[in-house]
Amino acid sequence: MSNVEAAPQELVCDGGSARAELVTPREVPLGGPRAMTVRRTLPRRARSLIGAWCFIDHYGPDPVPSTGGMAVPGHPHTGLQTVSWLFEGEIEHRDTTGAHALVRPGELNLMTAGSGIAHSEYSTPDTRTLHGVQLWLALPVAHRETAPGFRHHVPPQFAHGDATLRVLLGSLAGRTSPVETFSPLLGAEVVLPADGRLSVPVTPSFEHGVLVDTGSADVCGTAAAPGELVYLPPGASGIDIRATGGAGTRVLLLGGEPLGEQIVMWWNFIGSSHDEIAAFREQWQRERSSGGSAAGRFGAFPDAWDSTLPAPELPNARLTPRE
Repeated sequence: MSNVEAAPQELVCDGGSARAELVTPREVPLGGPRAMTVRRTLPRRARSLIGAWCFIDHYGPDPVPSTGGMAVPGHPHTGLQTVSWLFEGEIEHRDTTGAHALVRPGELNLMTAGSGIAHSEYSTPDTRTLHGVQLWLALPVAHRETAPGFRHHVPPQFAHGDATLRVLLGSLAGRTSPVETFSPLLGAEVVLPADGRLSVPVTPSFEHGVLVDTGSADVCGTAAAPGELVYLPPGASGIDIRATGGAGTRVLLLGGEPLGEQIVMWWNFIGSSHDEIAAFREQWQRERSSGGSAAGRFGAFPDAWDSTLPAPELPNARLTPRE
C-alpha cells in the first residue's frame, strides 16, 4: 500500500525504547472524495518504530460498493518490506519483479522493496467488504540495497489455551514462521473468545505492540478499543491479553528488537538521509515519465498498468534530525 498523503511528514526515526503507552490512530483517506479511510498508528511523532515495524494502517470493515475500495496505482518503495494481511475481502497485487498475486484472508504476502520496487493494489471486483492491515518493516542499513522480491505464505491456525493463533513472522507459542526477515521480529494474529485470555512467553529484548482489530482488550493492564495500539517496551518475558466487554476480540501482536539505527521515512521511501530520499524521488519521477525500465531502480512496469502515482513535493526545508 502507498502512503498517499499529499504532504507526508519527513521523519528521522530512532529505534530506542520508551515507556509503555496507548497509541490512538489518526484517520487518513486513501485517495479522493470516495476514498477508503485507514486508521494509522505508526509512524507518529511520539513513536515511529516498534522493532523494525515502522508503518501500521488498519482499515475496514469497509463497504466497497460505496467507498470504491482500494485503488492504488503503481507506486515505488525503497528500503522496506510490506506485509499485507486481510481479515475479509481480496486485493490484486502486481509488482515490477513480475509478481501477480491475490491477497486473501489468512494469507501472508510479503514484498521486499530493498533497492527499489513499484507495485499496485486494487480490491477485486467481487469484493463487497474490505478489512485488513498493511504493515511496513524497515530494512537495516546492511540490507537496504537487497534485491526486491515477493513471498506468499499461508500460516497454519493453531490453538494455544483460549486463543487461536497464526504466526506470520518470527516465533510464538512454539511455532515458527518459515518466512525470512532481515531483523529479529514477531508478527502474529490472536483471536480470543468472550472473556478469553492469552498469556504467552515473549523475547525480553523485544519491544511489542498489540493492535486491536475487533472487540476490546486488556493488554498487560492497559485497556484498548478497536484501532488502538498498546506499546510495550523491552524487558517483558511474557504478554497477557484478555478479551473484554463481553465479546470476543482479534488482535495483531507485533514485536522486534529495537532497530538501533536512524532511518529517514518520507512518502513511500526509507533511506539514510534527506539527500538520499530526494534522489529516490527524482528517480521515480524520471522513470514514471518514461514508463519504467528493467534497467531502472524501480524496474519494468507491468503491461496492465495504465497509471502510476506521482511523488509529492518535498518539504521546502531540509530535514532536521530529531533527538
